[in-house]
Amino acid sequence: MKNILRAILAGWGAKKFGGGCGCIGMVVVFVILWILLGYLGLN
Repeated sequence: MKNILRAILAGWGAKKFGGGCGCIGMVVVFVILWILLGYLGLN
């Protein structure tokens, strides 16, 4: 369940912050947010 929440938060952040950079930018932001959320304990 935590991975679903983590994916939703990372996806929302990628759409919000990486939308202007194109598809590659969204993927990069998603990966960065996924890693940061993992460090915060949403594993």
